[in-house]
Amino acid sequence: MSSRRHGSQSLQRLLGHWQETASRIPLWRQLASALRLLILDGRLALDSRLPGERELAAVLNVSRTTVASALAQLREEGYLESRQGSGSRVILPEHIHRVPTRTSTSMALDLSTAALSAGPEIHQAYHQALCAMPQHLLSSGYLPQGLLSLRETIAGHYCERGLPTHPDEIMVVNGAVSGLALILRLLTGPGDRVVVDHPTYPLAIAAIQGASCRPVGVSLPEQGWDTAGLVATIAQTSPRMAYLMPDFHNPTGRCMDDATRQTVADIAAKTRTTLVVDETMVNLWFDAPPPPPLPCYNADAPIIMLGSAGKSFWGGLRLGWVRASSRTIAALVQTRDTFDLGSPVLEQLATAWLIENAATFLPERRQQLARRRALCGELMRTHFPEWTFSQPAGGLSFWVELPDTLATQFATHAESAGIQLGTGTRFGLAGAFDRFLRMPFTHPDDTLRAAFSTLQPLWDGLRFQTGVGKMRKII
Repeated sequence: MSSRRHGSQSLQRLLGHWQETASRIPLWRQLASALRLLILDGRLALDSRLPGERELAAVLNVSRTTVASALAQLREEGYLESRQGSGSRVILPEHIHRVPTRTSTSMALDLSTAALSAGPEIHQAYHQALCAMPQHLLSSGYLPQGLLSLRETIAGHYCERGLPTHPDEIMVVNGAVSGLALILRLLTGPGDRVVVDHPTYPLAIAAIQGASCRPVGVSLPEQGWDTAGLVATIAQTSPRMAYLMPDFHNPTGRCMDDATRQTVADIAAKTRTTLVVDETMVNLWFDAPPPPPLPCYNADAPIIMLGSAGKSFWGGLRLGWVRASSRTIAALVQTRDTFDLGSPVLEQLATAWLIENAATFLPERRQQLARRRALCGELMRTHFPEWTFSQPAGGLSFWVELPDTLATQFATHAESAGIQLGTGTRFGLAGAFDRFLRMPFTHPDDTLRAAFSTLQPLWDGLRFQTGVGKMRKII
């Protein structure tokens, strides 16, 4: 099967404002840096092919020599592979695949990922899981719906939050994104539209596009959600489903209030639009827990819930779940045959222990995140007074607005200094949100301080080059 080919217009949108006219850096090096960032950022998919040199030069309004030099540099660095008559294919250099040690002076600091490292409770959970493992070794281990004991634990957790749930209404999957892909396989077909918040979680966009569906964004206003826009979009596009993240939304960190949840649930019930609600951040609140789950507001609304152990506990568990009607769960179990045969038993046992004992360690985890949130906000006010951001009520990151469309350029500079940034374009459709960065506060204090000290002169240099000097008030 031939690999996907990026159109020149699509690549132009992804590149955004990549040229720095006041810079002394040669244009071909600027283009190489911008393309390298797209590859490292995941926006140029591995194995995809770039447009030809002549076509790319025409759409970017540069010489073919500039394009050829940039592509040659990326080939030399191991980011592209070219064959006569086949164009350039996106790859990763071999050294990228190796995990550097903490003592490595060339190790990149990843500020593009918002996730915590494992706490001591993870080791304890696996110890308990190994002790419980022998009784399961006599079975085949293939459990397409998931271990009953874990489903009972997850169902009990929903009941505690005010949503009566039976174990038959739970299915264990290999992470929330895997659950979303499974739901898309069941409910959608090629060309179907899926409504999403705009911005939204980038892997959700990838899953929707991977299912050959078309994501349709409903822009988020300054605060809250645009329910009138949701109604209008559903009426105009007749989507097969909508994907929402009401609890400490990724990337904005906002939490949907009671009134909005009622309105959204009523919209779903009236239009019969299936809502897929991602609750992966639901346990990461700081001041107060979020309102009850969305299905509590209208029993007639077709709502499927996605949960995950990754953000609350540890990403290495790679375990999530789907909460839906028992009929939908049965259909998902049948559909799963095209994906896998079930989730690992050991991880399921460990996750069950973590959920059952969450009250003993999650409060401390939330307090740690709240302290890091405060430090990260203080550092941004000190080092980058032009940046605008709101304090998130929960989650793992800030959504930062820059004074101009500089995110991609800034990330290119940061990448050259060994720091990877999450540009806003990752969270938008068609290259939107180049004014934004997602800034995680999950790293230790010393790491955050060192990162911002490194980034400040890069930002000041970019601001000088582009003439951005207007100070903006921090919310």
